[in-house]
Amino acid sequence: MNDFKECLDLVLKSEGGWVNNPKDPGGETNLGVTKAVWEEWVGHPVATMKNLTKDLVAPLYEQRYWRPCYGEVLPRGVDLLSFSMAVNAGPGRALNFFNNLLDVYLTELLAQQQEALFSQVIVQLLSQNSLKLGESITNH
Repeated sequence: MNDFKECLDLVLKSEGGWVNNPKDPGGETNLGVTKAVWEEWVGHPVATMKNLTKDLVAPLYEQRYWRPCYGEVLPRGVDLLSFSMAVNAGPGRALNFFNNLLDVYLTELLAQQQEALFSQVIVQLLSQNSLKLGESITNH
């Protein structure tokens, strides 16, 4: 996607609107933002979370979740996955997950390339040795 606004729309759709469930440890929440997080972001206590809008929370989402997980440079689709994971599990966990995924991919890719190179070297050595073996037989 590589588009913060488009990814934000999708994340906010899944986060939902205002809730204040006494059983939810996050307490009063709107657009996926808890009251504690919002008060920290704005720097003062707020009476209610009911008045939050997408435009108000967008800078928080961009600074705390989108940019730390490099959403602006990730391929389409991966940006949304990384951003959504950062929102729900924290940017550090999102980065670790994708870092581990990349390590697994690169390790597999390297193993495949090493196997192909090894096969080429073996074939070349065998063909060279076959020529030498053939020459030594004909010279005796």
